[in-house]
Amino acid sequence: MTSPRDVVLNAWKTFSSREPERIAALFTDDAEWIAPKGNATAIALDHTDHMKGPHQIARFIAQEMHRLFSDIDIAFRGVHASGDVVIVEERMRATLPGGKPYENDYCFVFTVVGDRIRQVREYMDTRKGWRMVFDEGA
Repeated sequence: MTSPRDVVLNAWKTFSSREPERIAALFTDDAEWIAPKGNATAIALDHTDHMKGPHQIARFIAQEMHRLFSDIDIAFRGVHASGDVVIVEERMRATLPGGKPYENDYCFVFTVVGDRIRQVREYMDTRKGWRMVFDEGA
């Protein structure tokens, strides 16, 4: 059996494929991805901050987020695993519509069941994200 850490690291590689079916296969049927309420990405894309099911999650990763972010560059700062929980610290840099830069730090807490992801809890500096996305003194 693949370790939860390896499941999550493989997921990040697969996310970059932008292939919805491959991405959906990474998640359990009852998977959920929970981001902070009212975060700038959800508001800008008129999207939920609590995605449910592998296909909704995969569609967001493969297609929808790319309406807001292009030239995405992700740098891992740390990957920490204990049991079925894997924490990923990262910095995401991207380009927003109109060429504006985006840079924010994220923390993702993954819960893995077997060789698939059951839950992702996402944390970021929501105020910084809001200022950059909505051009409020970033």
